[in-house]
Amino acid sequence: MSAEAAGSWTIATVLKWAIDDFRAKGLESPRVEAELLLSNALGCSRITLITDSQRPLAPQDLARFKAMVMRRRRREPIAYILGRREFFGRTFRIDARVLVPRPDTEILVDVALRETRSRDLYVRALDLCTGSGCVAISLARERLTSSFVATDISPGALAVAQENALRLGAYNVAFLQGSLFAPVQSTHFDLITANPPYIASDEIVTLDADVRDHEPHLALDGGADGLDLVRLIVRDAPDYLRRDGVLAMEIGADQGPATATLFEARGFANVRIDKDYARRDRVVSGRWREAITRG
Repeated sequence: MSAEAAGSWTIATVLKWAIDDFRAKGLESPRVEAELLLSNALGCSRITLITDSQRPLAPQDLARFKAMVMRRRRREPIAYILGRREFFGRTFRIDARVLVPRPDTEILVDVALRETRSRDLYVRALDLCTGSGCVAISLARERLTSSFVATDISPGALAVAQENALRLGAYNVAFLQGSLFAPVQSTHFDLITANPPYIASDEIVTLDADVRDHEPHLALDGGADGLDLVRLIVRDAPDYLRRDGVLAMEIGADQGPATATLFEARGFANVRIDKDYARRDRVVSGRWREAITRG
């Protein structure tokens, strides 16, 4: 962007500049991203960008938008720049302390709701590796008479999740810091959900720069084959499940059969693999049929 007077930059001209810039940088959706950033900078809708296309930008608005463009040039995820992401029909506040919620993770919510439909009046549930809280909060808002516990090892992630819960009215979720099941010893649940790190360690360098350089590796790195935490969760989950309780876990697109085998070897019944919107394996679930545990 040249040093022309700010008044010469209309919505149309600054939008074209950003679109061309993003296209040159190889971004997949240059127009959509430029419009999202500009509408955020101006505090208006994307429709307004069309109806008021010839309106000159005030200097402070131009500076705000330019700063956003610079961040996106460095491949910072647009959701971090905007500070929000839509998930399961709700807007979640996010920042670099948590993974950006993906549409495919909505499948985990769908599976959890489906597998607990017979207990829709009351479910006691646990969400592991909660991150932004998108899974636990979405379930809690769909099941208002149920109670949820969400755990995460990262205090920063829990701070984001707690803010989201308060803002979205998910007052039936308690957040606890700690690794996996450590914060809920001797407690038993009807449902356990998890979206653990499942990227193989040596694959992280091959991820898109948006993810590799900006999203927390703690929430990505699943060990040598991506299944380190998956194995731990499948191994320990029965100690925290009531009879007929459900474990549902998001996994990588190539991990469905291996994870289903882990479920079956541990003794889970009704093991199934659900696919995401692109028809890739995304969630493995199963029921614990062994003798009733305490609690």
